[in-house]
Order: sequence, then structure tokens, then C-alpha cells
Amino acid sequence: MAFRLYTYWRSSAAFRVRIALALKGLEYESVPKHLLRDGGEQRKPDYLAVNPQGLIPALADDDFVIPQSLAICEYLEEIHPEPQLLPGSARDRAIVRGMAMVVACDTHPLNNLPIMGYLRREFGADDAAVNRWVAHWIGRGFAGLERWVGSIPGAPVEVDQQRFCFGNAATLADVCLVPQMYNARRFSVDVTPYPRLVAICARLERLPAFRSARPEEQPDAEGK
Repeated sequence: MAFRLYTYWRSSAAFRVRIALALKGLEYESVPKHLLRDGGEQRKPDYLAVNPQGLIPALADDDFVIPQSLAICEYLEEIHPEPQLLPGSARDRAIVRGMAMVVACDTHPLNNLPIMGYLRREFGADDAAVNRWVAHWIGRGFAGLERWVGSIPGAPVEVDQQRFCFGNAATLADVCLVPQMYNARRFSVDVTPYPRLVAICARLERLPAFRSARPEEQPDAEGK
């Protein structure tokens, strides 16, 4: 099985997929697409033929292409179920998916590259205004997730013994959290109000799968 990951080193969504692939021990070919060069390589006809949405990432499994990071992670979970990104029971899976969506649906889409570009073009937002926007939406998402990970009914371990978002094994929720924390720090967002999330990320970032997926470790990383 030959995976090709269409990626960009600083894409949070691609970061998620790199973590999932690494956690499952799956090899892949990295196919970088620069999101800014020449108006964005993801908008060129060759890539639109791969992913008509023109977004990063996309994962090709031979000639089958999956866009959207959460769909990719779920696909990997289906065809390579070990180690699990989703826990065993339907209720636990729903909790983990919900936590992942706090980041992937409610937080990250409001502070990604196209949104920031639109704020600048259409509303004349300067860097300071864009940074306030980013901080607001990351803070709102993190505040809810901080409360959630601290009060999970029926969690597999007690809250004070919980190493990650849901228990002591990395899940899809963690796959989404770490890239968003990376973004928060990149934009100098104050994360001190979210001590549980900060502590979870510190533990996750020590794991080889998370370290190897970091933006700075990618072949297309800039400023190496």
C-alpha cells in the first residue's frame, strides 16, 4: 500500500494527519504544496485534479484520494485499526470525536490562512487586529475543551490521573489538540488559562509520533 500525503509543513490539518500516520506506524511519501508561493500551489490545476476543493491535506491510497483531515484519520482508523485513535465503546468514540471537532470544526477554521487573508483584504485588518481575532477564537475553543477534559462522565481514568484528552492513550482528540496548541504559540496566544491542555500537550509532544510530525521536522520546512 503506497500512501502519498499532499501536505504543507505549517498546515495544522496536515500536521494532524502526519501525527495519525506516525502513531499507526504507516509510511508515506510527502508531496509538499506551498500555500503561498505563486498564489498558492494548492490552487494550481495539477492539484485541483487531485483535490477539487483545493485544500491541504489530501491523502492518496494508490489511486483513491481522501480530502479533509478528519476523514483521512477515520479512514486510517478503519483500514489500520491498531493502535486505536478511537476508543472501544460508541459513547467513548462520540466523546473523542466531539473533542476533536471542538478544534477541527469550531476553532481552527476561524483562524486559518484563507480567513486571515480575507480579514486583511475585505476589512483592512492589520496584523494586530488579525492576531486579536485569532486569540479570541482559539481562546473560546480552548476554554470549552479545558472544561470538557476536566469533567468527563465515565472517563476511563480519574481526571487527576488522566495523561491525555481522554484517558492515557493518544486519541483523535489529541491528534487535533497538539497542532492547535502549536498555532496558539505561533500567534503568541496566552495559554496559561488552560493548564490541563498545556499539560496534556507537554506529555504528547514527548512522544516520537508527535515529535516527528512537527512542522520543523518536515522536508519542506522553511528556515531550517
